[in-house]
Amino acid sequence: MLALLCGGQGSLSPEIFDLVANQPAAEPILVAATACLGHDPRELIRTRDADDLSTNHVSQLLSVTAALATHACVADLLSEQTAVTGYSVGEMAAWSIAGIWGPDEVLRLTDIRARLMDSAAGKNGRLGYVRGLDRNTLQRLLDKHHCAIAITNPGALFVVGGTERDVTDLCHEATAEGAPRAGLLAVKVASHTAQLEPACEPFRQALDSSRHSPVASNRILLAGTDGERIFSETDAMAKLASQIARPVEWATTLQALVELGTDSVLDLGPGHALADMMHTLMPSIRCYSADGFRTLDGLRNWIASR
Repeated sequence: MLALLCGGQGSLSPEIFDLVANQPAAEPILVAATACLGHDPRELIRTRDADDLSTNHVSQLLSVTAALATHACVADLLSEQTAVTGYSVGEMAAWSIAGIWGPDEVLRLTDIRARLMDSAAGKNGRLGYVRGLDRNTLQRLLDKHHCAIAITNPGALFVVGGTERDVTDLCHEATAEGAPRAGLLAVKVASHTAQLEPACEPFRQALDSSRHSPVASNRILLAGTDGERIFSETDAMAKLASQIARPVEWATTLQALVELGTDSVLDLGPGHALADMMHTLMPSIRCYSADGFRTLDGLRNWIASR
């Protein structure tokens, strides 16, 4: 079974729309994103500097748009049962790919999500990462620097959140403690930590009032937070809303895909981090990222030949 992975913030590059920029199937999504962003995303990604692109609102919308646009260009090939899940804001794209929301609605909701998070977080929030420290050592540093684990990934890779100063100090000390790598991510909000709690209830209300449909019969939708299968979108909306302020156990979600019998993975992007993580967890699974293909025909041929 093929699994589709929808990426989160932090992996934006000027090339994220190159594969689909002129494809008719992607055009409705790019038009919907333009309405939310005020600019065509294809132009925005190439003309704005890194600071502008890393703002929470812009970054979330571009990330979801990239995954949806790529999926739209291969959706006609995905008639068999396919699993789908998303990493952080990528879970919004995953719900749309599972048939719950159309492109206009999911981008509208992503816009609301980002604005609520910005309002709840205030200024100076940040995410960073620490790779290779044992959990006890990392917890000691988290306590010392008033930070929290936001995402647990395979390979002892942890995303941590807090104020930018606290996350910076934690990463510096983690390196001194022996972490092979640590540093800031291009995400300027402490997603998936208690700092975002005030955003959860208003976002739940927005989800509850959204125009939505049941999960499509040929899709298996897993929650990005813990890999739980979502059978009823209505019952799962409170969980999706609370995800904003709760840690994401991404390693558990990937393990759930393995247990479903996944034999190949396509990372819809942006970037290729999710494909790399799955390969770390289960090297026997064929893991590809959309941005690893030079042409859309190449990507479509791979899907058709599975």
